[in-house]
Amino acid sequence: MSDLITARIRKHADKLNLPHLAASLEQLAARADLDKMGYLDFLDLVLEEETGVRDGRRFRTALRLSKLPHHKTLDDFDFAFQPDLDVRKVKDLAALSFVEAKANAAFMGPPGVGKTHLAVGLAIAACKAGFSVYFTSLDDMVRQLKEAEAQGRLAAKMRTYLKPHVLVVDEVGYLPLDRAEANLVFQLVSKRYETGSILLTSNKSFSEWGQVFGDEVLATAILDRLLHHCEVISINGPSFRLKNRFTTIEGDDTVA
Repeated sequence: MSDLITARIRKHADKLNLPHLAASLEQLAARADLDKMGYLDFLDLVLEEETGVRDGRRFRTALRLSKLPHHKTLDDFDFAFQPDLDVRKVKDLAALSFVEAKANAAFMGPPGVGKTHLAVGLAIAACKAGFSVYFTSLDDMVRQLKEAEAQGRLAAKMRTYLKPHVLVVDEVGYLPLDRAEANLVFQLVSKRYETGSILLTSNKSFSEWGQVFGDEVLATAILDRLLHHCEVISINGPSFRLKNRFTTIEGDDTVA
C-alpha cells in the first residue's frame, strides 16, 4: 500500500471518526494480505474491528458511570457454595429480558450470601449489552434525595435515579426509614414503574418491609409496584464472608 493511499485513507478515517482504522491501517492491511482477503472480507474486517473498539469504549464508560462497588461478574460467583440457589433463574436474568421488559428483579437473603455480587454481575451484563446502569445503596439514595429536597432540587436529583435503564438498589432493610424518607422511595418507585428496571437486594423479607419503611401502607404501595413485574430469588445458604474468615483462621492454625 503506497504512502499516498495510506495518508488518504487515514484522512477519510479521521473525518468519519474511525480512530481504530486510522491507527491500525497497516496491521489490518497486512492481515488482509496474509489471508488473501477479498474486498468485502477486508471491509468486514475493518468494520468488525472498529465496532469492537467502540463497544469496548462504550462498555468502559458505562462501567465508570454505573458507580458499581466492584466489577465481579457472574462467572466469578461460586454457585457451588450456594447449592440451594436456583442457577437457572440467575442465568435467565442474565439474558436481560427483564431489562427489555422494564421489569424488576430482587435478591433476598441474610448478609453475606452473595446478593450484591449477583446484582453487580447482572449489572455488568447489562452494561455489556448497551444498557445504562446506576448503583446505589438504599440509604445513600435516600440521603441524596433528602438533601436535594431541602435545597429545592428534588426533581433534578430524582432524574439521576430515573434515567438509567437499570437502577441497582442495594441493602434494602439494613437501616429503618422514617415516613418522609419512605415517601421519597415511593415517589421514585412510582416514577420508575414500567419505565425502567429496578434490581434490588434485601436482607428483610417482604413481610418485614412495613418495619423498614416505617409505614405499612407505604410499604404495601411500594411493594405493589415493585412486585407487579418482578423475579424474586431467595438465597438461604451460608455466608461467603464467614467462609473466607474460617479459611483464614484455619490457615493461621496450620501455621501455628
